[in-house]
Amino acid sequence: MELYRVKLDAFEGPLDLLLHLIRQNQLDIYDIPIALITEQYLEYIRIMKVLDLNIAGEFLLMAATLMYIKSRMLLPSPTEEEEEEEEDPRTELVHRLIEYKRFKEAAVRLSHQELLEREVFIRPAQETEDEEGEIEADLFHLIDALRELLQHREVEDLHEITLERVTLRDKIRELWDRLQWAEEAVPFSALFTSVTSREELIIIFLALLELIRAGMLRAYQRDAFGPFWITRILG
Repeated sequence: MELYRVKLDAFEGPLDLLLHLIRQNQLDIYDIPIALITEQYLEYIRIMKVLDLNIAGEFLLMAATLMYIKSRMLLPSPTEEEEEEEEDPRTELVHRLIEYKRFKEAAVRLSHQELLEREVFIRPAQETEDEEGEIEADLFHLIDALRELLQHREVEDLHEITLERVTLRDKIRELWDRLQWAEEAVPFSALFTSVTSREELIIIFLALLELIRAGMLRAYQRDAFGPFWITRILG
């Protein structure tokens, strides 16, 4: 079978994943519990590998960075004198996250300003609400939804999945054919109602990612803790 991978370039990077985990766990960005974040970050990496996503090297580099910081945090507590001289191992990472967060927010504001000058409306890719209260879903929100779906499906083991029996290209066409004529948004879970194996479930998920990346579909929530909805992009 032809190797076909969904690229993450149009989605998110490792700092986006860390910010997602910080928001999801309602953590203080200045006091990140590294053990918890490292464990959850590595779980996302594992899932992305199982999904056969084309993970950039920067994701793996961040994983190594987190494990290094975690190992330093596990060292015996320094004395008061040593504590004054020793910098918190998390400091550089916190600075990177804060600067990246500011950059992303500034980029969204600039894109809004430029588009408003052209009298064009756009929904930002960040976790922000549009005028109707809808919240755009990013890659990690969708992975969260997939994980929840997998937990409620009595199908074959995720670790034993192979991608040889299902054609991703066919699923992309099938999913688009289904959604391009839908007059209303479709619940994320409804895309998988007739699925009997994790293999097919994951292929449908990959097809969804590819159509979102191509700007043909969008995923969103109608409220902060509600279900995800999928709809075609008019244009």
